[in-house]
Amino acid sequence: MTEERKAAVSPNAIALPGARAVRGGRLVAISPQTPVNSRRSVRQNALSFPILSDTHDDVAAAFGLRFKLPDYLVELYKGLKNDLPSFNGDPGWTLPMPGRYATAPDRTILYAEVNPDYTRRPEPAQLLPAIEEAAAVVA
Repeated sequence: MTEERKAAVSPNAIALPGARAVRGGRLVAISPQTPVNSRRSVRQNALSFPILSDTHDDVAAAFGLRFKLPDYLVELYKGLKNDLPSFNGDPGWTLPMPGRYATAPDRTILYAEVNPDYTRRPEPAQLLPAIEEAAAVVA
């Protein structure tokens, strides 16, 4: 399974072809899933990077990225037997907006992308120049 396909299978995770080939680059995903469900996603999708757990969306909230699902989506999720509160270990029916960041070793943000519409995501390769820039800073 390609990294691109893994990302499609696991929408909480991102995949960057060639990211590991860039010196100094490291890829992680952050998800509101419980740690158990994050580990399961890594196993089931044979991901080559970790999924860190942001239970209760605390990190997303700190970045202003947490949102509460509207009632119609809560009902839709329930109708589809998608027990988001159980899966994420949080009764609040909240999710983070998907985002991608590349940071330099000094924690300077070199690339940031967030879109409240989770269906509109840029190509993962758009992040590669920022990763290469971060690697150049280390060199």
